Amino acid sequence: MALSNFLQLTAIQFPMQRIQTAAKQSFSLSRLAMGLWRLADWGYSSKETLRLLEQLIEHGVTTIDLADIYGDYRCEQLVGEALRLKPALRGQMEIVSKCGIKLVGGGNDYALNHYDTSAAHVIAAAESSLQKMGIESLDLLLIHRPDPLMDADELARGLDRLVADGKVRAVGVSNFLPHQVALLQSRLSVPLVVNQIEVSLLNCEPMFDGQLDYCQRERVIPMAWSPFAGGRLFTGSSEAELRVQGCLEELSRELDMEPQQIALAWLLKHPSGMVPVLGSGKISRLRSGIETLEKEMPREAWFRLLRAARGRDVD
Repeated sequence: MALSNFLQLTAIQFPMQRIQTAAKQSFSLSRLAMGLWRLADWGYSSKETLRLLEQLIEHGVTTIDLADIYGDYRCEQLVGEALRLKPALRGQMEIVSKCGIKLVGGGNDYALNHYDTSAAHVIAAAESSLQKMGIESLDLLLIHRPDPLMDADELARGLDRLVADGKVRAVGVSNFLPHQVALLQSRLSVPLVVNQIEVSLLNCEPMFDGQLDYCQRERVIPMAWSPFAGGRLFTGSSEAELRVQGCLEELSRELDMEPQQIALAWLLKHPSGMVPVLGSGKISRLRSGIETLEKEMPREAWFRLLRAARGRDVD
């Protein structure tokens, strides 16, 4: 099957595209996702969070990204409080959450931060996420980080059970290297449909170390977290950051695009079908990102940015 057939990009309102996961799966992701890891820091009331979710959906960004640990274990609860004000909204979005990290805090009694990918913990974490958000199932559950003590057989049994019980519609991973994805997939009876990894102009190694090659080969959708390198693309002062900033400014004038749009278009041009995870609660920035979907980045401009990012020409 051609990658274009697998992704099945379809234009929808405002204008937004969607990426269909593997053919046997029944859901898709919006071409851009919204990360809510800072939701607890924004100080929104439940009504304000609800309005944010409504605006995201109005703009076609229906995929929201969470994790059980976000906001000191509070972000899922905040989303749940908003959804309880308008339960019908749940059916208009894809909720992604992650588990497998245990952080000190959040009312738990852990002595130190650590990983836990045991079946018991993953099942309990998924059920806790459902309870906090007041929903019946997650559209996508990701294992947050590779666990050196991961028992692939045991974890696979837990994930398969969550899918079989209807508590999770699909499963994936986050920050896994290709061999780690392959190990878990070899034990699962369902496909891993997503690997959420860090990709940006300041972290382009996934384009060369096999991560995005694996995604293309196995038809795994890469969700790109920190697509603007935590803001360092525009405010950093290292040699590499300044090189990229200069190139972004040059191309901004040449292409009549905002620097943020150019950095986003650079990721979107990659043939793996990346879904960048945006993290700003400002709708104006969201609109800017959506407008990028209608813009085309020339190939030479793409390689100018790569040269700036790596500090050298291609061989």
